[in-house]
Amino acid sequence: MRRGGLKFRLLIGVVIVAFAFIKKCSNKTVNPYTNRVQNISMDPQQEIAIGIQSAPQMAQQHGGLHPDTKLQSLIDAVGDKLVNSSMARDTPYKYEFHLLRDDRSINAFALPGGQIFMTYGLLSRLENEDQVAGVLGHEIGHVLGRHSAERIADSEFWKTVSAGASVGVDAGGLVNQYGQSTLLKNGRGDELESDELGVLFMINAGYNPEEMIGVMKILKAAAGPNRTPEFQSSHPDPENRIEHIREAIAKYRQH
Repeated sequence: MRRGGLKFRLLIGVVIVAFAFIKKCSNKTVNPYTNRVQNISMDPQQEIAIGIQSAPQMAQQHGGLHPDTKLQSLIDAVGDKLVNSSMARDTPYKYEFHLLRDDRSINAFALPGGQIFMTYGLLSRLENEDQVAGVLGHEIGHVLGRHSAERIADSEFWKTVSAGASVGVDAGGLVNQYGQSTLLKNGRGDELESDELGVLFMINAGYNPEEMIGVMKILKAAAGPNRTPEFQSSHPDPENRIEHIREAIAKYRQH
């Protein structure tokens, strides 16, 4: 009886895992902005809805929006210039740029669909408008790269595979660990892809792309000597990113 029960569990586990892989294959799509094949389970309108729904909570976690309307106007102007002078203008995404009150975190991030945030802690360390453009261009790159949508689909895939493995051989923990390492690797690629797109957007808008290197140096200095080594982090080391940014500048200035 026990042996029959184990065989049945293994069969159910195999079916669940097979379903996960079939679903993943059916979700393959070519990103029209990067020409990269991705596993994505939602359309742009769903991305936009998730971003708009999540934006108030994200702002609240960083002390709300910054009250200085002049600084917010600067963020809006730079962001709009980057969008309107690039392929971002011709996408279905609705770009909104938010300056957060948080003066301790040195951070910027993008929600799916075009909701983009920068903390005052980061803005206060930037030295010129070109560097602001570098940060916002990078975040627009995340939106066009559909990185959040890709992470959501990957997360759904690994949850399903983990469930199947747990039913079959109680190996869910091992599969979960493998799934997380895959997400970690892709996260680094996302950052480099967004850096390259950011360089392109800066050049198109008339900003100096060399200032994105300045942003990397600011991030490196802010992290201090005890920053997490690249192999332990989901983000590439600033020095590694600087190398890729230089390559992107040379690539797009030739066009």
